Amino acid sequence: MRDPEPCRMKHTEEQTVLIKEKEENGELNEEEEKHHIKAVEKPLSCSQTKQKDLKKRRDRVKSFTCTQCGKSLTSNTSLKVHMNIHTGEKPFTCDQCGNSFTKSSNLKEHMNIHTREKLHECDQCGKTFLRASNLKNHLKVHTKEKPHSCSLCGKRFSQLHILKLHQKIHTGVRDHMCFECEKTFITADQLKVHQRIHTGEKPYKCSHCDKTFSQLGSLKKHERIHTGEKPYHCTACGKSF
Repeated sequence: MRDPEPCRMKHTEEQTVLIKEKEENGELNEEEEKHHIKAVEKPLSCSQTKQKDLKKRRDRVKSFTCTQCGKSLTSNTSLKVHMNIHTGEKPFTCDQCGNSFTKSSNLKEHMNIHTREKLHECDQCGKTFLRASNLKNHLKVHTKEKPHSCSLCGKRFSQLHILKLHQKIHTGVRDHMCFECEKTFITADQLKVHQRIHTGEKPYKCSHCDKTFSQLGSLKKHERIHTGEKPYHCTACGKSF
């Protein structure tokens, strides 16, 4: 689509040529000079206006750029939340266990641990998950898909991050250290669970009694006392445990 024609200039083509000649000879009077300046200031075409607006939007985006890491955010509010990562500020605190978070969405997701609410259910086995991403990874159990192979021992994994963790067994890398006792761990999750020994934190509460636990596995084991569940079966005698 062609741009609309700019507004007409005050001078005709002949007048413009005449004024340019006078300008070159330094013969323009004050009134002619004033009109000449106005004449040469062409209004912006439609496409030029769009480009100008686009530049303004880009400048606005630049104004929401993190000075620490250079990341660009869409709003000033998003930038403030992002800055918590660098400052270490965690303004959103769980009223159940005291855990703090940089984002309200992280706190909301964390609360599912206490409410035991699991929104994403596997249509193959009925197992439920807190996150859709966890469900997606779980589905590979049913498809038997294991596209990631260890180059050192050939063992295969359904997820890349599990392969990377596995490879640390071969390399001996333990890059997560507890600052309280200097014990080292392969994963950040292992360190987090370990630190509860020092903090006394027990975020997992039994839904049948008031007992709390530092690890989810310990809670599940405890709840079998109430439910009577015996998930382990001896293939030799058929006894359940």
